[in-house]
Amino acid sequence: MQNKDACTSIMVGKKASLDGATYIARNEDRVKAIEPKRFLVKPAVEGRHETYVSPYNKVTVPMPEKGMRYTSTPSLNQKTGPNEEDGINEANVAASFTESVYANDRVLAYDPFIKNGLAEDSLCTLILPFIHSAREGVEYTGKLIAKYGSAEGNGMQFADEDSVWYMEVVTGHQWVAVRIPDDCYAVTPNQVAIEDIDFDDPENYMWADGIQEFVEEHQLNPDTDRWDFRHIFGTSTQKDRHYNTPRTWFAQRYLSPQASQGQMPEDSEMPFIRKAEFKISNEDIQYVLKSHFNETPYDPMGDSPENKTYRAISLSRTAQSHILQVRNDKKYKTSVHWIELGVPAFNPYVPFFANADDTDESYRNVPEKMDLKCAFWLNEALAEVVESHYNEFIEKNEDYQKELNEWARRKIAEVDKEAAQLDGQALVDYLTKQNHEVAAHYNERTKELFFELLTEGCELSKMSFKMDPNL
Repeated sequence: MQNKDACTSIMVGKKASLDGATYIARNEDRVKAIEPKRFLVKPAVEGRHETYVSPYNKVTVPMPEKGMRYTSTPSLNQKTGPNEEDGINEANVAASFTESVYANDRVLAYDPFIKNGLAEDSLCTLILPFIHSAREGVEYTGKLIAKYGSAEGNGMQFADEDSVWYMEVVTGHQWVAVRIPDDCYAVTPNQVAIEDIDFDDPENYMWADGIQEFVEEHQLNPDTDRWDFRHIFGTSTQKDRHYNTPRTWFAQRYLSPQASQGQMPEDSEMPFIRKAEFKISNEDIQYVLKSHFNETPYDPMGDSPENKTYRAISLSRTAQSHILQVRNDKKYKTSVHWIELGVPAFNPYVPFFANADDTDESYRNVPEKMDLKCAFWLNEALAEVVESHYNEFIEKNEDYQKELNEWARRKIAEVDKEAAQLDGQALVDYLTKQNHEVAAHYNERTKELFFELLTEGCELSKMSFKMDPNL
């Protein structure tokens, strides 16, 4: 199994968001402290006759002859599979695939994982180019699981301009999915999250064929009055209460300050879906994904004796973070794939229009070793410098992130005005050109701050020495 034991996901319905877009977002946390990532546009294909074979576990799947163009964030190292993770396709459908989730030993005893089934290295490659709605994303994935089985537990997010769906595959073949209500949001942190399933409401819930019979046959439901997927298939362990539930607690503390009063970091029964208490902005999603229990005793950057009690949301080993903003535009013009490279707490989210056919060289060409011409390495370098002198540098770093968010909003508004007059390839060409301009601006501003802080850091060295003037 290739379970990465990481990631935090956020979903926001269109009536819960400030701008009426749907949002799915996730921190992709990995085992290694450094795992270089690229940002690519994969081209549309027609007349293909190929079979996909995973380099990781050899799952073998014939590829459809036709596939749509899509954005993706693959790993530089392809020895363990593409690991494309997330993206937005030509049909304006967004997906984020690899939220690791864990089933209990009771259910795995009767439906163990399939060694050469679908694993996180392959999910984006095998699904995103072929789906035309969020609901179809669940249906398409369910058919693949039924045929090939699953090699591990994964949570998957799908969004189109009207809806957000969350799917959890937790054993070799068992899964459920729920449509996030339009006026709600959801947060999930490496833990089976979906709760009650209404089998009389197929418009808002989906499930694996035979899952009710599976549960009944093996006497797996611990409740007498409900069918709670989390209770039946999930875990509730000491690890959950130190590694997982505190992240839900912090996110809901920020996004639902009234409803979450009284919740504690180790509560095991926090609700998965919450009604938004205010319109959630892109910046709010960023705040949660960048957070490390800020303004609490559990902040690892603080000096409280409890500061290492719980696993934070933003980590040094986050390979990349993304916010997929599916905008309500019937012509699929300007949905935005926001990408953060480096440590979320210290690096900005960069807005790229998904309706493009190329990405900037600084995001495409990623060497194995550090090179400041590459966006991934540039952001990693900045994050290391800021963290090394956190108290001295954090204010300048936060000002820099705020400045770039302001610039991004102005840039997107400008692009929208021009894009409204374009269509077809002319629109794609225009948005591709804008993406290059965005990358250049962020790279230049990041270099400026990096060199400024690096210079200041030399003055803060513990090896510095100033002669006492009295000597």
